[in-house]
Amino acid sequence: MENKKKIKSDKGVKASEKQAVKKEPSERKAAAPVKATKAEKLPVKAPAIGLHNLQVPKGAHKKKKLLGRGSSSGHGKTSTRGVKGQTSRAGRDFYPGFEGGQTPLIRRIPKRGFNNTRFKKEYQVINLASLAGLKETVVEPALLESKGLIRDKDRPVKILGDGDIQASLTVKAHAFSVQAKEKIEKAGGRAEIIND
Repeated sequence: MENKKKIKSDKGVKASEKQAVKKEPSERKAAAPVKATKAEKLPVKAPAIGLHNLQVPKGAHKKKKLLGRGSSSGHGKTSTRGVKGQTSRAGRDFYPGFEGGQTPLIRRIPKRGFNNTRFKKEYQVINLASLAGLKETVVEPALLESKGLIRDKDRPVKILGDGDIQASLTVKAHAFSVQAKEKIEKAGGRAEIIND
């Protein structure tokens, strides 16, 4: 009987030891060290760049392609140019977009973008010979439109010096040629520029 009790007590001891062993890992987990946060980590310094540690990148230096060295050079009998044709001749030159002589695409399509055409100032031109037959002493775009000498009074008018004028006229226009201005003033008139 005593032996049986001892065995039972031994079993009880072993069971308690097992429980203690099982509890140990959980205790270890609780006592695990806390990882350092990002703020606590020290910044890694980049290596300083200087003449002492510069390196040539791979592929920067390429061996020259030697041509005309025979079929055993690796470039063939015709030096990689093939047989006959435009590309095999000396002095051949092709620009980007070359299409063998036909009109290339860049010249076939319509052009878009900015240009100064819309800002170009176009004058309605009148010569002094046209003003010689007028009876009015003051000539301005509205009068010229009514006489049919210009199409639109709101568009700029320029007076040119072809012909002669005898009467003294006050001519109002947006521009005058040097010769026209001289002839108007010589006849006793005035050339007044309209500033719009």
